[in-house]
Amino acid sequence: MLLSQALDIVHKFTPQEFSALSELLSPELIDECLADTGVVTLRKRRLSMEMMVWAVTGMALFRSHSMTQLVSHLDILLPGKRPFVAPSAVVQARQRLGEDAMRLMFEKTQQLWFEKTPLSHWNGLTLMAVDGTIWRTPDTPENDAAFGRTANVTQCSEWPQVRMVCQMEVTSHLLSAVAFTSVSESGEADLAAQLVEKTPDHSLTFFDKGFYALGLLHYWQSTGTERHWMLPLRKGAQYQVVRKIGSGQALVELRLSPQSKKKWSGAPDTLTARLISKEVKGKTVQILTSMCDPLRYPKADIVELYSHRWEIEHGFREMKQHLLNNELTLRSKKPALIRQELWGVVLAYNLLRFMMAQMAYSLKGIEPYQMSFKQSALYLRSQLSLLPGVAPGKLPRIMEEILDMASSFVLPDRRERHYPRAVKKRPQRYPLRPHSKS
Repeated sequence: MLLSQALDIVHKFTPQEFSALSELLSPELIDECLADTGVVTLRKRRLSMEMMVWAVTGMALFRSHSMTQLVSHLDILLPGKRPFVAPSAVVQARQRLGEDAMRLMFEKTQQLWFEKTPLSHWNGLTLMAVDGTIWRTPDTPENDAAFGRTANVTQCSEWPQVRMVCQMEVTSHLLSAVAFTSVSESGEADLAAQLVEKTPDHSLTFFDKGFYALGLLHYWQSTGTERHWMLPLRKGAQYQVVRKIGSGQALVELRLSPQSKKKWSGAPDTLTARLISKEVKGKTVQILTSMCDPLRYPKADIVELYSHRWEIEHGFREMKQHLLNNELTLRSKKPALIRQELWGVVLAYNLLRFMMAQMAYSLKGIEPYQMSFKQSALYLRSQLSLLPGVAPGKLPRIMEEILDMASSFVLPDRRERHYPRAVKKRPQRYPLRPHSKS
């Protein structure tokens, strides 16, 4: 049975739910997040804290606008004598807002949008993926001290960088949890451990080889109910076969190193997992998973299932290339504002992805990941920019028009690759200046 046939697609969507989109970032929700983080507008300013939540989200939605243009574009200024606001006032307002309010906005809206989205399942499991990415920050002394740079024996990064690890539901591309820190402070596995508590029960999480840490995998599956994982077997990994359970599959025992047991509290001496081997286009693929029941989780589906891990890679591309218009360096000059900006980016991405999910589920047999993010985002951003001036009574009609456009954003079937995968070096107009480590 193909994966597309095995997915349990549940269509519980009605256009009436979509017409309430404007309420998901309602003033009441924003006020709740501000109150929880102790952020309040003590006196009437031209830029209130409630308005600044929209402004930080708009930094990602409308990347080509400067902050002063953005404030005017979203019409978030309070009435006053001057039709504009000084750039320094925007920075000061962002500093008063802080990062915790934006983090809480992401967490609360993530929960609301997941509840309103009819997610697909495989054998009763929600399909999740975890992976990491790097964000560039402006080259300021504050960012350099706070975030550090990646380096090797020959060269160092030109920019301070932030390491981010995300958890994504692969059929809707909705982000369920995010953690980020300095590239010099923690690795991806350490950040992934921060996502365990936010992982839903009865789920299957895909990892790549970079997360091959037996202590992390044990922690993942032992927290909660049926929190399964799957990743490729690392090259050279040592294991002992406990017993064969069919052609090309066996239960294996992997031994944790003393360093791993010391790092991961409560980790056992060994970890039992299911190893599946399959020939794919002349190559042997070996997948390791915590789903040890071959009757409930058939081998034929599992190798194909792992290919959906690439959906989170597509998600990172959507955020960096299409949402941020390929402007890969973040805007903010201060570390606290960098973190605030990143929460705005993931909030804006989820906002667009939630709207796309509702559009997809209004069509028959279409999953959200089958829709073009680039074209959908261009259209939805244009509609979002009009909402501040739209009368509430007209919102249902606008949302119906958005749904009517859904079919035009469905991607065609992917063609088979006929050339080798490779990354080509981008031509440089100017010579690169070597970075000094001093």
